[in-house]
Amino acid sequence: MSGRVGNLNQKQEQILEKFREDVKDILREDQIRDDHFLLKWLRARDFDLKKSEKMIRHSMEWRRQIGADTILDDYQIPEVIQKYYTGGMCGFDNEGCPVWIDPFGHIDLKGLCYSARKIDIIKSKVHVIETLLVVMNEQTEKLGKKIDQIVLIFDIDQFGMKHLWKPGVDVFNELITMFEDHYPETLKVSYCINSPSIFPVAYKLVRPFLSDNTAKKIRVYGRKGWKECLLNEIDAEELPVFWGGTQVDEDGNPKCTNKICFGGEVPKSYYLHDRLQVNDGLTTVTVNRNATLQIECNVIEPNSAIRWHFFTDENDIRYGLILLSRTDKEDIKGIRPLIPFQRVNSHLVPEDGMVYCKIPGIYGFCFDNSYSWLRNKKLHYSIEVLLPDSMSNCSSELSLSNHGTGNAPEEMDSLL
Repeated sequence: MSGRVGNLNQKQEQILEKFREDVKDILREDQIRDDHFLLKWLRARDFDLKKSEKMIRHSMEWRRQIGADTILDDYQIPEVIQKYYTGGMCGFDNEGCPVWIDPFGHIDLKGLCYSARKIDIIKSKVHVIETLLVVMNEQTEKLGKKIDQIVLIFDIDQFGMKHLWKPGVDVFNELITMFEDHYPETLKVSYCINSPSIFPVAYKLVRPFLSDNTAKKIRVYGRKGWKECLLNEIDAEELPVFWGGTQVDEDGNPKCTNKICFGGEVPKSYYLHDRLQVNDGLTTVTVNRNATLQIECNVIEPNSAIRWHFFTDENDIRYGLILLSRTDKEDIKGIRPLIPFQRVNSHLVPEDGMVYCKIPGIYGFCFDNSYSWLRNKKLHYSIEVLLPDSMSNCSSELSLSNHGTGNAPEEMDSLL
């Protein structure tokens, strides 16, 4: 049995009903009644009730943190991302699923990471996915059948070593993790076309962040064979001429750049890192080699937030957030860090984000340089506690690293 509506065995039907009952406290009424929606989470965890419930609860909290439910109304994608982050929707496949084409080989990952905060890159992708969900709902009503998956076409012509720049790869992998964790079973198939000889190296960096189900949906092609494959699944009028179809822009452009962003080199006028000033409300300290720095944050009200921004002059640093003591004096033994400790390339890309704290108490925002035996790290940071009433005018921000893969690999201080 496929685990889809209309194709469930008796055990799967029983699990579905139990799952519906177990998670109804966190879902809207329309979600509780939507078997298609509930089964996505069950399939993503092979119908394991506990794992599926943990996954959906984590995701619903993430949606609240990132502001996913209102992001189409209250979030404006920064100009540099609109102009230079590759991709766009061109049409629908033969079953009515949206087709998104990403000429990823033309993206300037370093330029984008220098020109946009990581949280904005993340939120812009949430915006895209939520927009596609609206399109899928419209397709469902139009066609009279459930449309809840998308087709991705990655054109990796021009892909090279510059795309393996580690901070850029890290951000891309965080986007994959976000998609896997919070939009399960949304990918129908992904075509990687015009794959260069370096592609296996790149795929090896990405593969650990893909579920086995997702990996099975990836089709890789070189310079030949992909047009015929695409046209077997997508009508020619739904594809630009540049990718084997018949679509053109109003001006006759075969790439349909009015729909699909081709990226390109980001002008240095957009760069943020070079503009950062040490005295712009930031505290400057040196974290010595083989040492740590802990900033205590006093959270006096439940559901307050801790917001941070930091960067280093040279070399990476490790950071995390832990609960040191609770106001109610309860034992904190066994409580996991709110932000798992991880190393970040903060000398290349400023790190920022916000996380909600349900439990009042003293939290420790830790900068860890204990792994470095040779280098001191000059750090510029701002860390503040926002009370619930002061957050009403703030956009909800949450770095994906707060809920991603957990412990980062212990690399050397060098970039790669």
